[in-house]
Amino acid sequence: MLKVGLIGFGFMGRMHFDNYVRLMKEGAPVQLVAICDQLIEELKEGKASGNIATEQEVYDLSPFRLYDDIDNMLEAEELDIVDITLPTYLHADLTCSLLDKGMHVLCEKPVAGHSTDGWRMVEAAKRSGKTLMIGQCLRFWPAYELLKEVMQDGRFGAATGGYFFRGSAAPKGWFLDGAKSGGCMLDMHIHDADMIHWLFGKPQKVSSIARNVIPGSAYDNVSTNYIYADGKAINAQADWTLEGDYGFSMTYRVNFEGGNLVFENGEVKVNPNDAPGYVAELSPDMGYYRQIKYFIDAVYAGAPVEVCTPESAVGTLELIEAEIRSADQGGETVAL
Repeated sequence: MLKVGLIGFGFMGRMHFDNYVRLMKEGAPVQLVAICDQLIEELKEGKASGNIATEQEVYDLSPFRLYDDIDNMLEAEELDIVDITLPTYLHADLTCSLLDKGMHVLCEKPVAGHSTDGWRMVEAAKRSGKTLMIGQCLRFWPAYELLKEVMQDGRFGAATGGYFFRGSAAPKGWFLDGAKSGGCMLDMHIHDADMIHWLFGKPQKVSSIARNVIPGSAYDNVSTNYIYADGKAINAQADWTLEGDYGFSMTYRVNFEGGNLVFENGEVKVNPNDAPGYVAELSPDMGYYRQIKYFIDAVYAGAPVEVCTPESAVGTLELIEAEIRSADQGGETVAL
């Protein structure tokens, strides 16, 4: 049985918590034993807001041991895995320390605030022999898994172009401190940049137009063109400034030689060029559940993670850094 400690109990921490509870009920070889957050007494009585609803508003945490200090938790508990859902700027040092202490680590995306820190994390995993995975959850999201399958099996031929979008109102708190979160590009847009990296590989060049609307934040509205040697037209946009009743959306459209896939309103429409279109049947499970289950299964089996290696997550961060350099130069093309 793998014993897990969860660090961070905001929105994402609760999302992970919900899925550990589900996995335990399903008989997975995992036991969540401890939860740590500096504000744990306050957070356990209040709700956390995010783009997707968590299972509950107020949580009964009485079955778990609670801590407000990481060192105290590590001293008191014998943990196999630590799940980190802390702000981005806290990822690197803590991950390296935990790996060096002999624990496997699942760390929320982005891997770190800077790729140099991300590579430190990769090296710590290699040095320790422990498993590190970064929670780039779209790689496990059914709608995007289907797109990957279509890319790999070639049923519609080669991809010729694509568009990815993600948008919502601005988040709150530390997210609006660009030095801590990296703004929309590093927190939200990185999902679609990671998809493009995962699906098509790293582009040769990028060109990004971005602007800052929210005082104190980094870029909070971005449009990037990804330039590939074969000329396919790929664009991704993200927007943190959609206030009012807009809510949250994530969509894509990818064109192939023999058809196209369109994801919107929670459905994927598959449109072959030479046959009637249809709505794909997808698992109802969200990527958060699927990624945690995948990670637990890999650690329990002593197998490497392959869907989302830490090296590939750092590669996505390097892609974002190139986009930021382009945006800083008013959209000038930047080579990777």
